[in-house]
Amino acid sequence: MRTRYRFRVLAAVLVSFALPSTALPQGFPARTVRLVVPFAAGGTIDIIGRLLAPPLGKALGHQVIVDDRPGGGTVVGTNLVATAPADGHTILLMGPSFTINLYARDRLPYDTVKDFTGIARLASNPLLISVHPSLPVRSVKELVALARARPGELTYGTASPTGFQRLAAEKFRSMANIDLLNVPYSGGGPAAVAVMGGHTSILVGNVSEAAPFVAQGRLRPIAVTSLERSAVMKDVPTLDESGYSGYEAINWFGAVTRSGAPRTAIDRMSAEFARALDTPEVRDGLARLGLSNAYLSTERYSAYLREQMQSNEKIVRAAKIRMDN
Repeated sequence: MRTRYRFRVLAAVLVSFALPSTALPQGFPARTVRLVVPFAAGGTIDIIGRLLAPPLGKALGHQVIVDDRPGGGTVVGTNLVATAPADGHTILLMGPSFTINLYARDRLPYDTVKDFTGIARLASNPLLISVHPSLPVRSVKELVALARARPGELTYGTASPTGFQRLAAEKFRSMANIDLLNVPYSGGGPAAVAVMGGHTSILVGNVSEAAPFVAQGRLRPIAVTSLERSAVMKDVPTLDESGYSGYEAINWFGAVTRSGAPRTAIDRMSAEFARALDTPEVRDGLARLGLSNAYLSTERYSAYLREQMQSNEKIVRAAKIRMDN
């Protein structure tokens, strides 16, 4: 049954990613625009939303609010958008977990392919592997050695059980041939707090979420997951430099809304996202956190989502990632 479901979903993805309606909106926007974040406050997507909301509101002539709705590994917030009116006023700010959950879960209250349409990709950043300062490691080599000496004992925190951080960690774990235990949280902020509190040993999270705590000495950086060093952590080596040739994992963030939303509303939001990302306030805010403007228009973003779904399905199946593990 599950195999047939995967084939059905993949076939649908290859045909179309929920093309929006061409109906005209009634003076879009007609009211407050809500940016739903399916993670807890303080995480990267929440920060991106709060940077974008002021210039978006000014351009649209209506208030733009950020609504954090964590829970269920992003399902709670995602379902809120799936059941909202299809008018473009309720937008989901999401990341790779959106393209992962449909393969890592048996059932979802929405259809990822049919119930949503892409608006724009917004930003991206590498991940950072960091540890609690009490952990006796200062390099990838020492971390791997400790993990091999204590198989199954070291834990790593991630923003969700099936998010991109989990996939990136599984890729590293497989390449390093080590046994680590995943401890998922409701967002990058809570995951970072858990590591700083000593509840988990390792954090695999966005550079933007960990950077302030690294600066305070509350987290010790070990490696970044991009092929080039992070602009905000130039002294931290990459995994590629640390002996894992070719390793790369770049996290991305984008916006989708419910299928059936008027095409003119989607085009307006995509254009306003592009303009907001190019304002000095947003550009500088992203840069301070190690985030980059990664804007893709609606059509290019929809194609990118299809590619991500196909590649992530392979990783999920190979690592046997499930919501309950």
